[in-house]
Amino acid sequence: MNTVNKKQIAVISGSLILIVLLLFANTKLPKSADTPETSEHASHSSSTSTMSSLVETAKGKLNKEQKAAVDKMEEALKTSPDKKGAFEAMIGMWDSVRQPVIAAYYMEQAALASPVESNWMEAGNRYYGSTRFAPETERPMLYGKAIECFEKALALNPKNTDAKINLGACYVEGTAEPMKGIGMLKEVEKTDSNNVNLQLNFAFFSEKSGQWDKAIGRFQKVLKIQPDFIEAYLHLADAYEQKGDKASAIESLEKYKSLVDDVTIKTEVQDYINKLKNS
Repeated sequence: MNTVNKKQIAVISGSLILIVLLLFANTKLPKSADTPETSEHASHSSSTSTMSSLVETAKGKLNKEQKAAVDKMEEALKTSPDKKGAFEAMIGMWDSVRQPVIAAYYMEQAALASPVESNWMEAGNRYYGSTRFAPETERPMLYGKAIECFEKALALNPKNTDAKINLGACYVEGTAEPMKGIGMLKEVEKTDSNNVNLQLNFAFFSEKSGQWDKAIGRFQKVLKIQPDFIEAYLHLADAYEQKGDKASAIESLEKYKSLVDDVTIKTEVQDYINKLKNS
């Protein structure tokens, strides 16, 4: 059975979820509910050129100390025998200044320098995750880069289920071929229907398309497979609320509140429960 944690989950915005999940330290920002805009993922040459431009622009926004640190790290990347450590330092630097797109770029460079499956997966995950923070104009290129990385991971290990799922999700969210991505996910479902990451993706896609009954069914299945993934109760509450079933929404929130320890979150949830009861 595949399990997930908050770092693996691309949270989709909802009236309650936006209020509560952002309180979690490791929760990603919500996806845009907009329709994907790209017709095909960008070619490798054009996306590399664009990424280089983004890197240079980001460097120009650093302060003097940060710029000096990056220059020193770039020199280490050229001369240090410890390439792994040099890349980790550079990626950590860009993470620290909240530039996930640039961190993803350097993770891809690390994968090119050491083309092992885990590096390509990390690069793909970083590009995929960075789409949540990037302007809409940059997202097609980032989805394209993520697709490239996941495809390279799969070339090294065709049995990498997470790579298949994330690749399919990228096609659904970031290209004009969403059914190609759905097909990939359906193929995984034939052999691994209890994969939590897979079921979450189907649930999120149902949310985005307003198919609330399907979303509810998927989130309920997630909880059967992984009962400790309590954030599913928040998504259930949002889906129930969207379809007008306040009683079930409140029941899901009460269940969530009983399982979470954070006092601040408990208060936020109770406030929302009160709002539902009084509306």
